[in-house]
Formats: sequence, structure tokens, C-alpha cells
Amino acid sequence: MKFSRYLKDKRFFLAFYVLLMSFVSLVLFLSTAELNMMNNILYINISGLLFLIFYLVFGFFNQRKFYQEIKRVAESDQEGVLAGLPKAQTYERKLYLDLIKNNNINYMHKLEKLHDEKREQQEFVMSWIHEVKLPIAASRLIIEKSEDKPAEWLTDKFEDELQKIDDYVEQALYYSRIDSFSKDYFITEVNVNQIIKSSIKKYAKLFIAKDIQIDIADKNQYVQSDSKWLGFVIDQLLTNALKYTDEGGKIAIVFEEDSKEKRVLISDNGIGIKMEDINRVFDRGFTGTAGRSGAKSTGMGLYLAKQLATKLGHGLTISSTENEFTTVVVHFPKIRNYYHL
Repeated sequence: MKFSRYLKDKRFFLAFYVLLMSFVSLVLFLSTAELNMMNNILYINISGLLFLIFYLVFGFFNQRKFYQEIKRVAESDQEGVLAGLPKAQTYERKLYLDLIKNNNINYMHKLEKLHDEKREQQEFVMSWIHEVKLPIAASRLIIEKSEDKPAEWLTDKFEDELQKIDDYVEQALYYSRIDSFSKDYFITEVNVNQIIKSSIKKYAKLFIAKDIQIDIADKNQYVQSDSKWLGFVIDQLLTNALKYTDEGGKIAIVFEEDSKEKRVLISDNGIGIKMEDINRVFDRGFTGTAGRSGAKSTGMGLYLAKQLATKLGHGLTISSTENEFTTVVVHFPKIRNYYHL
């Protein structure tokens, strides 16, 4: 705060002081010998008291208006009340009003963010309920048509539907824990090849059912990550490739490495992604258009994969040509520090 600003805030007091001293000086100047000292002192004190009362009354009504406006705004339940705040008459009041406005703006931004998150969570829950009902309905249909069917056939069909339900439940579980991620991960050196093979084994029946060929390099590739969360990321990328690869297709998993990073590339020769969708596939709830809109999806798989990969310190990129291929790359930087939040 500058001294000139301080003097400006004290302008009314300074004016009062100048006026009072001018009056005292005038009384002393006009004093005559006939007037005794006690009369002068009494006259000056009474007059000074009147000046003081005038100053206090003027200051009271001046500040009263300001505080009444503040009280009116504080008691108002209407939106946009900050626009009705009175104009600050001092620098100190201006700082307080600016603080109130900034806090209100931050509060509104946080409130808007919470509303958006609540809406997105509601949309996810509704979509999730719709999707999880499909394998349940399919299971009931299997029961209705189970007459004269062998037990092996029933077991096989139920396993397929239970796997779908398990995937949806796991997705919802990871979605609910994404905000508390920092409390539940531990970075170590993990064998990413082993994690990928576990994921392939998990969806082996789907590979066989669609007659999809899987090509993976048979070598151990170690990266710095959390095995559980990385496993979920790989699951989402692999199931996404399976979902959009036609029967008889091929999925290839390749490891690359250079001086800066290690990479895992998951490629499929499926229906690909439209050019207008490629920059939005990692958005929450985005399910795509045209070719990709034909598959039932909550639109959360790639979003969760991207969020978790980022929290782990990994990069996640995607490239595709419609009706030709899609390649998702997981990037593992070599030079980095890991902090447990």
C-alpha cells in the first residue's frame, strides 16, 4: 500500500483537522486584550466539540449507507448479488470487496464443477444400469431356452454373461475409486508382458468366439508402474480392440523402446475411428458415431484408461484410419521420479 493511498483514505479526517486548526488560528488571531484566557479556552473547546460532532455525524451517515448496502447483499438469496455491492470508498474496503468477489467466483466455479461431476456420475450410473441389464436379460433368456440343452452349453453361456457383468462391475468400481487413486497405488518394476498375457487369458473365450488372432512379442518387458491399475488399463484397451474388431480379425501387441521411453502398442485391423471422433475418444461418456456407435458401450473404458494412465505417469495416445486399423500406444517415460501423494 502506498502512502499516498493511505492519505487518500484519511481525506475526511485531514479535512476535519485543517478546518479545526483554521478555526483555532482565527480565534487566536482575533483575540483582544479585553478577552481573558479562560474565555478563549472555553470558546475554542465548545466550538471544537461542535466540529467533532459534525464530523462524527457526517462519518456515521456516510458509513451507514455503505454497511446497509453490504447487509442487503448479504441477506439476499438472489443470484448475481455481487453486482449490487456498493462502491468502496477506501482502499481497505476495496481489498475486502475484491476478496469477497474472488472467493465467490472460486466458489461458483467449484460448485459448477461439482454439478457437472454429479450430472456425469448420474449419466454414467444410468448408462451402467442399462448395460448391466443386458447380460442379466440374456441370462434369463438362456434359462427360458435351456430345455434339452446340455449342462456344458449352459455353463458356457452363463460364463459369458457373468464375464460381461464382472467387467461392468469392475469398471464401476474403478470409476468410483479414481478420485482416491493416490491412496491406493504403489510404483514398482512390473513385467508388462505378463500383465498383457493375463488380460488375454481373461478374454480368451471372446478371442476364440470371434476367431481373432492375437500376435504378441514373447519377451519380458519391465516398466515402472502399479500392476493392478496398469492391468485395468490394459484390460480396457484390449476389450476395446476386441469390441471393434470383426470376426477373423487380428490384434497385434508390440513393444518398442528408445532413449526416452518404452512403449506398448496395441493394434487391431477393425472398423477404425472416424476422423471427427479421433480427438474425443478419451472424453468421458463419448461413444463415437457411425461405425463405432453400433456397439453398446458406456463410453467410459477409454476415459478411465486415459485418466489412470495419466495418474500413473504414463502417456496414452491413439491413431486410426476408418475401416483399416486402430493403434493405442501406452508410453512409459524412462527418466522420472515417482511421488506417492
